[in-house]
Amino acid sequence: MIRKYLLGGLVVGIGLIFIGKLFMLQIYTEQYDIENDNAVRKEFIYPKRGYIFDRNNTLLVANEASYDVMVIPREVKAMDTLEFCKVLAIELEKFKSSLEKANRYSPRLPSVFVAQLAKKEYAMLAEKMHKFNGFYIQKRDVRDYKTDYAANILGFIAEVNNNTMASDSYYNLGDLIGKQGVEKSYEDLLRGQKGVRYVQKDRFNRIIGSVKNGAYDTIPIPGKDLTLTIDIELQAYGEQLMTKKRGGIVALDPQSGEILALVSAPSYNPQLLVGRERSTNYNLLNSDTINRPLFDRGLLQMFPPGSPFKTLTGVLGLQEGVVNPTQIYTCNGSYIYGRNNRRMICHCGGGKRNLISAIAKSCNSYFADVYRRSIEKYPSASKGMDVWSNHLKSFGLGNFLGYDLPIGKRGLIPDGGYYDRRYPDFRWGATTTLSNAIGQGEILSTPIQMANWTAAIANKGFFFKPHLLKPNDNYEIDEDYVKPINTSIEPQYFEPIIEGMSEVFTSGTASFLNVPGIDICGKTGTAENYTKINGKRVQLTDHSIFMAFAPKEDPKIAIAVFVENGYYGARWAGRISSLMIEKYLKGEVTLKAMEALVLSKSLEEEYQKPYSGKPFLINQ
Repeated sequence: MIRKYLLGGLVVGIGLIFIGKLFMLQIYTEQYDIENDNAVRKEFIYPKRGYIFDRNNTLLVANEASYDVMVIPREVKAMDTLEFCKVLAIELEKFKSSLEKANRYSPRLPSVFVAQLAKKEYAMLAEKMHKFNGFYIQKRDVRDYKTDYAANILGFIAEVNNNTMASDSYYNLGDLIGKQGVEKSYEDLLRGQKGVRYVQKDRFNRIIGSVKNGAYDTIPIPGKDLTLTIDIELQAYGEQLMTKKRGGIVALDPQSGEILALVSAPSYNPQLLVGRERSTNYNLLNSDTINRPLFDRGLLQMFPPGSPFKTLTGVLGLQEGVVNPTQIYTCNGSYIYGRNNRRMICHCGGGKRNLISAIAKSCNSYFADVYRRSIEKYPSASKGMDVWSNHLKSFGLGNFLGYDLPIGKRGLIPDGGYYDRRYPDFRWGATTTLSNAIGQGEILSTPIQMANWTAAIANKGFFFKPHLLKPNDNYEIDEDYVKPINTSIEPQYFEPIIEGMSEVFTSGTASFLNVPGIDICGKTGTAENYTKINGKRVQLTDHSIFMAFAPKEDPKIAIAVFVENGYYGARWAGRISSLMIEKYLKGEVTLKAMEALVLSKSLEEEYQKPYSGKPFLINQ
């Protein structure tokens, strides 16, 4: 009797142990290996990528539904591959290579087989998916650009590469990631967080429901919407003004460092890099080595800044005490220097010049003399160059500005060591480097650096790091962007520089560029343009350069314009600057004749002149 109860109790006890163990495994513990369960399929639920708005809350980038064909290689069985390829409009070789790529990534994990089907393609395939074991359709959003402009600012998204997948476990094969512009810089904010859904399959590979009523599932977290500092109407206007021209425009708010417009020309429609044709279109844009539409000239184009640099030569001379605003210099049409009586030609018309009139008339001789005094103040040329260089670097020149886009160039501001290395057997001096005085020589700047130093002059000695992200309720911007950065120049020394820039518009080299009702301060510039043809240095048409800020009191916009092969500064860069300033400050343009002239002007004939395989090679 006892033996009977003992045996029954043992059976019941063992049964309870097994039931309890299964209960614990499936309900309370994570030991159930759901990832390797052949009857379960893991599907990612992609979050909505954050929208992008301009400073006036105009929607620039949204999302639209797209459909990816997914594959789990180990579940693929014999099927009519020709029919499958016909429905997807792909070649058989493409089918084989894509399946092989997915298998290398993981035989058991899903990966994208064909990305971004249009709705029509999705409809044709959906009704036949039951024929193709191992394949399924997954819905996710792709970008929908609501503007034809600002491609260089917005960037684009594309499939993640192996290096990124290896360094960031968030991404899987076929996932999309920001590749350029704001899409790349703020990927972490925009992408959100993927959700996961586990679905149960029957023995016929059909979906029969979620695993444990969704107990293992997670919901996606949408990306954050971004507000940019750009004014899309100003950006679009700038791109229109640069039609059939090459160059860059950078407009900043000097009181905050916010980038109002960042134009690179030629550009492209951002919608070209969306959908199944993205790769083809990207290759076409990238292979255009003449126009280089993917090259952001506002951030990457380095050039000798020319006469706008005289504003810095002047303010450095004031800080160093080698000149004062009322001191008179007599220009005889050229500056003679060196043992061999070399000449720097001046086109200001000659006569007596003080600092203000020298800026207004762009007198080479005056600024050559100021530069020479600044260097020769010190016991050695090398020491003088170091002091000069450090002043300029305090304006952000010769280095990255720290803005929030992933590309840029440092430019070049030489110091004493630079020339010591360049002339190891030669006793160089201020006259050796005299071209620096007028923004030629070895100096190289980018348009955004020029706009930034213009903002520093407008602010009388300080600037904010240029940036594109404007704060909203979803996030804060980096505190570095709201801290003013002081230059090494005392505020009072900017007053005569600003007065001279004002006279550029009232009686100087840009007097025909006035905008009714707006006091503009600016400086024209013309930079020499050289290239090499068959090994010989050849001079081509000069580059047109202009810098300006407005209004004179309480400035709201600082701008730099660079037009390749655009002749003298006021001709095209100056006109574009005045039109952009009026557009931003008034919301409309009254200079209709000037606008029509700029919009109709093409410089394509200039760009047809022979080059050495690149669209521009400057100061070689």
